[in-house]
Amino acid sequence: MECSLCRGKAVYEARYNGTYLCRKHFNDSVERRFKHELRKQVDLRAKHLEISVAISGGKDSSVTLFLLDKFLGKRENIDLKAFTIDEGIAGYRDAGLESARQLCKKLGVEHRTLSFSEAFGRTMDEIVRKDPETIPCSHCGPMRRKLMNIESLEYASDYVALGINLDDYAQSILMNVVKGDLDRMLRMAPHSTRKEGLVRRIVPLRRIPEKEVMLYAVLNGVQFDGGWCPYYERAQRNSFRSMVTDIEDHNPGAKFAIANFLDELRDHTTTDRGKIVMGKCVRCGAPTTGDLCSVCASMEALDVL
Repeated sequence: MECSLCRGKAVYEARYNGTYLCRKHFNDSVERRFKHELRKQVDLRAKHLEISVAISGGKDSSVTLFLLDKFLGKRENIDLKAFTIDEGIAGYRDAGLESARQLCKKLGVEHRTLSFSEAFGRTMDEIVRKDPETIPCSHCGPMRRKLMNIESLEYASDYVALGINLDDYAQSILMNVVKGDLDRMLRMAPHSTRKEGLVRRIVPLRRIPEKEVMLYAVLNGVQFDGGWCPYYERAQRNSFRSMVTDIEDHNPGAKFAIANFLDELRDHTTTDRGKIVMGKCVRCGAPTTGDLCSVCASMEALDVL
């Protein structure tokens, strides 16, 4: 097939808009959407910006860091730093951690590692063994988010960038719809304002489908680890992943439509919806709506088991 924009050899078919793209025009398409989201989500005119990147070593976070460095790395008013969270999952995290370190070294980006064992006194494997009936993600997700925020605060970051692609984003929206949780859906990243104790999260890949992120990484030599978490099959998100994939197969462009739905909803929702009053965890001081943050509550529950 020929590229729809030139006579070059096509490397990708974008079914959602009926085009075939050669390598150059595919890269241009991905980078254009990335830069558009970056301009929407970040005040690039600020005198100085600290942006931290949560990099797991997988394709999404690696491409996020690669593109941020490509477009912002040489700007004197912006500092990029990165960190990786080691959950303590045998046979999984080591490869991703090494991939993250190598990419950061190649780009000249400062990189640090935080671990569940140091922060919480337990690895994820230990938690699963102690609480085998609970879905591992229900422990891991809040713990990861807490450490992301802690490290971003340590970096004095204005923003923390997450590697969330269009598929991930559409799945999260549908999960909140099914749960009937409008307020949580309205609080999804990107965040336009900063709350005390919380660093704003940005998601510049949110308009780029997962397979395009993968292809971009391959075409541009972005090193990443392709391993899967061994607890992946127990994730609640899997059913929504299948649902979004099936909808997209029958209705090309549906994932973009789902993301657009949330943006439209935000534009037509009163400013008070989605806002919550935050206090401080009595145990660790982290922002929370109750006496204990979700992680400290989880750790206390594990102590009882």
